[in-house]
Amino acid sequence: MSALRGDGFPEAEVRHRARAGAAAAFPPGADYGAALFGGAAGGAGGGADVLDLARLVPPVFMPQRLEKLIDLGREPLYSDVELAVDIGGLRSPLPVYLSAFGSTRAASAEVGEAASRQAGRLGLPMVIGENVVAHGGYGRTDDAPERSMLRRLRAYGEALPDGLGGVAVQQSTEDADAEVWNLVYSDPSALPLLASGRLAFELKVGQGAKPGLGGMTLVDPVTAARLRAHYPLEPVDGTGQSLRSSSPGTYTEEILRQQIRLMRNNFPRARVWVKLPPARDVAAAAALAWEAGADAVTVDGAEGGTGWAPNAFLDQVGLPLGECLLRIGGGGRALLASGRMWEGARSVKALALGCRAVGLGRAALLAADEDRAEGLERFVRCLALEMRLLISALGRYAPGDLEPGDVWLPRGVRPEAAPAADGPEAVRRP
Repeated sequence: MSALRGDGFPEAEVRHRARAGAAAAFPPGADYGAALFGGAAGGAGGGADVLDLARLVPPVFMPQRLEKLIDLGREPLYSDVELAVDIGGLRSPLPVYLSAFGSTRAASAEVGEAASRQAGRLGLPMVIGENVVAHGGYGRTDDAPERSMLRRLRAYGEALPDGLGGVAVQQSTEDADAEVWNLVYSDPSALPLLASGRLAFELKVGQGAKPGLGGMTLVDPVTAARLRAHYPLEPVDGTGQSLRSSSPGTYTEEILRQQIRLMRNNFPRARVWVKLPPARDVAAAAALAWEAGADAVTVDGAEGGTGWAPNAFLDQVGLPLGECLLRIGGGGRALLASGRMWEGARSVKALALGCRAVGLGRAALLAADEDRAEGLERFVRCLALEMRLLISALGRYAPGDLEPGDVWLPRGVRPEAAPAADGPEAVRRP
């Protein structure tokens, strides 16, 4: 052991990189398929998210509570809060949807299917996709892998009550090569969703876990040999595995506008969603997507993600979700938000800052893994109760009644570089 020290310097991390090489740029390879990766609270790249620092602030005077009292003929209770919302054309019993789990091995056949089935019983909209077909197959053939998209679609559809929920099928650049949307749009299994107006297609422009990069997976030597002609592969030192990377896709304003118009023209019976990364120009991209005809825009904050991502990206790349919401503002449009959502307070803060619904990613997988039969349903019941308690405490009785003034932010939280026009001016400061 060398006596050389690096006092005040991340000596342990440097020595780890010297031992492991390129593998040190990622979480431990043994964690792939066994852990969910995404930003943590108070990450290394800039402290807590705006949503973590914010507080919900009930007022003394509550005119909406008086209106509810008159309507009910009695004092309102938290149980009188109505949580049902429209999420980009899909009806949901509460402002929550399931985010796409992607192709991560952690979303195994059993857990992914269990989450799909429970989300169906709850009537929650569900996003599915991002390289699922590329890695798990679509599922039309008898020898299709267990993790096929069709298997998840069927599990969801069989449990879904009439009039609620729906599926948003995500497509990235790699998925486009597999013609995922064409497969779904023409599949008899998707016809009930299509006929009832509960099918959406989501264009994946980027993601929170690694904005600017495409999907990433670790593959064994046999798989690497099979894929080498189609994908760039990077050997991971000392693990025997290789990193397989997808193209993130290339966008300009005109490319995004034309992509949305193409979706509307080619799939007229499907809703159009657009998923944006936590980019510095996220407000401009969201405005363009709505102007081009998107039914919903999803913003994946830098805290989002379930799949494989480089360590440097998890805590140091991309805008925190709260800053994304401040820059975009609400405006009554279908803005969806995901990124470390698991409890009522963070969710209600996001709703007050302009989003229509929040997405469950890691939380949904963990809940389904805890109990494959009812874990997610119990989790959602707890989340719904917290939402009702918090919304009622603010003197509101529906998520759409929440306002930026219901949120307090410490002085100096909002960067001066962000133009005031990018976010709600009503956010109150001390």
